[in-house]
Amino acid sequence: MAKYANGNRSQAISDRSGQAFPYQEMVTEWNGSFVHISEYEEKHPQIRRKRVTADAIALQKVRPMRFQQPKTVASNDNTLADSGGTSVGVANLTLPGDFAFETFETEVTSNGITTSLQTMQPRDPSLQNRRREASADIGSVTVSIS
Repeated sequence: MAKYANGNRSQAISDRSGQAFPYQEMVTEWNGSFVHISEYEEKHPQIRRKRVTADAIALQKVRPMRFQQPKTVASNDNTLADSGGTSVGVANLTLPGDFAFETFETEVTSNGITTSLQTMQPRDPSLQNRRREASADIGSVTVSIS
């Protein structure tokens, strides 16, 4: 391994001021600058990284909760019974049809050429909302889809 001189008579240029100082009085700052001890600035406390520890979210002895799987009460019904014993009705509230648009085909004749045009027009929005309404009573849910 190489030997280095001890720098008794050497001078170094400060990165901060550009002045020459004795080499043995120079120090390296946290950002890599080689400066004289009179110009040395400590790292600001807000720049220091805090040690971040993760929150304890995992348990050591885990026993997952087990629920009964929902089962159909009647074969002709969409009513399900969950683990609490209450009956739950399932309603499909998706948009009916082609996203509530009607497709129309029209033929246009111009200069002896007949072309077929397809257009999409929105259906009546109040009708669509009435089809998706759910009326509820206490203790039961009634869904009417026409």
